[in-house]
Amino acid sequence: MHRWLIPLLLVLWGAALPASAAEQPASPFFPYPMKVDRLPNGLTVIRVPFNSPGLIAYHTVVRVGSRNEVEPGRTGFAHFFEHMMFKGTKNFPEGEREKVIAAYGYDDNAFTSDDITVYHSYGPTAGLLKLVELEADRFRHLEYPEPSFQTEALAVLGEYHKNAALPWLKLEEELSRTAFTRHPYGHTTLGYYEDIKAMPQAYAYSRAFFERWYTPDNVLLVIVGDFDDAALMAAVQQHYGPWEGKSASIQLPKEPPQKQERFVHIDWPQSTQPQLLYAWRTPAARLDTSDAAVQAVLGTYLVGTTSPLYKELVLDKQLAQDLDGSTTPHRDPHLFSISATLQKEENRAAVRSALNAAVKELVTGKVDAARVEAIKSRTRYGLLMNMETAKDVAQQLSWYAGIYGTPDALARHAQKISEVKPGDLVAFARRYLPAANRTVLSLTPKQAGGQK
Repeated sequence: MHRWLIPLLLVLWGAALPASAAEQPASPFFPYPMKVDRLPNGLTVIRVPFNSPGLIAYHTVVRVGSRNEVEPGRTGFAHFFEHMMFKGTKNFPEGEREKVIAAYGYDDNAFTSDDITVYHSYGPTAGLLKLVELEADRFRHLEYPEPSFQTEALAVLGEYHKNAALPWLKLEEELSRTAFTRHPYGHTTLGYYEDIKAMPQAYAYSRAFFERWYTPDNVLLVIVGDFDDAALMAAVQQHYGPWEGKSASIQLPKEPPQKQERFVHIDWPQSTQPQLLYAWRTPAARLDTSDAAVQAVLGTYLVGTTSPLYKELVLDKQLAQDLDGSTTPHRDPHLFSISATLQKEENRAAVRSALNAAVKELVTGKVDAARVEAIKSRTRYGLLMNMETAKDVAQQLSWYAGIYGTPDALARHAQKISEVKPGDLVAFARRYLPAANRTVLSLTPKQAGGQK
C-alpha cells in the first residue's frame, strides 16, 4: 500500500466508524485489553494488542458448521467449503494467495467444527496489511470452476477414508446418530459417507452454500499481536467495507426430549482397546446460565486424574487404561460424556458399575467441595497458561466468540466457571444425568489372532 494512502483511509475510516466501537479493559478472566468494532455491513473486528514483537495472529471465524446442514443429502458442506476457500479469485487465482503467504512465512490453515469454521494465519506483522487484502478478497470474490470443485470433492472423500481407518470416526458417527434423531448434530462434521460420495454433483449447491453463510454479518475477525491499530482498521475498512450480503435464516429441527436410555455397540474389525462411553443430553451453551461452566468442571470432577474413580480404575485396579470427561460448548443442546478405555474386554462390567456408582454418589448429594475448588482453580490457570502466544490468544478468543456469538465470551465463560459451587454439580447431575437421558456406547475390537 502507498504511504500516502493510509492517512486518507484513516480519515475515511474515522468518518465511517460505527457507534458500536468499544475498548474493553483487561480483567482477571482475560488479562489483555481488547478493542471491538462492528462495520456497517455487520462484520465484527476484534483486536488484542499483545507483546509478540513482529508477530500477529489473524483468525476469521465464520459461524457455520455441520449444525447448519439441515437439507437431506447435503451433510458435510461446511467442512467441504473450508477446502474450497483456498481455490482462488480473479485477483489471486488458485495458488497465487499461497505464494504470497509462503513468501511472508505465514503458518496458514483452517478447521471446521459442529458450529463454526475458522481460518487462521500466524506470522510476521510486516505482511499484515497484505494479509487483510488477501483474506477480504477470497471472502468477497471466491471463484472456482466445476472441475476444480469435483477434484476437491474427491480429496474430501479421501480424507473420510483416511479417518475411517481408525475407530474414532466410527465412534463419533454412531454416538451422534444414536443420540440425535432430528437435529443436524446427528451427523459428524465430515458428513454422511453417501453425501460425501455425491458431492461432485453438487456444484450449484456449493455456490448457494457460500452465498448463504459467508456474509459479513456472520463473520468475526480476530487479530492478536504486534500491529498498528489505526493502519489495520484502515485496511479492514478498505477491503472488507464493500462486502455485502446477509446470512440466511434457517429453522433447525428441534430434538425431542429423550425418554429412555439408548445403546449402540460397535464390533471393530481390527485390534485396538475396548471402549465404554456414557453421553447425556445437555443444554446449549449460554452466558446467562451456568450449564456450560458446570460441565467444564464436572468432567474433571468425575473422571479426572485427581478423582477417586481414576485412582480406583486406572491406578489401583488397572481395569482401565484411561478415563476421560468430555464437554465442548455448543450453540444448541448437545452432550456431556465420560468414557473409559478398557485394559481388557472382560473389565467392562466392573468399569461400568464403577462409573454408575460415581454418578449415583454425586446425585445423592455427596460432593467434595475442596476438590471442586481445586478443579476450578486449575481450569482457570490452565486457560491462562494456554494463552502464552498471540496465536494461542487468537485461538481461544475465536473459539468462544464463535460459539457464543459475542467478542467477550471467553472472559465471561471463565468468570462463570469461577462462580460454580459444589451444589451446582449436584443439581446438574440430578437434572441431566439420569440413565433415561443418556446413550451408552461400547466398542469391542477384534482380538489379535482373529478371535473375538
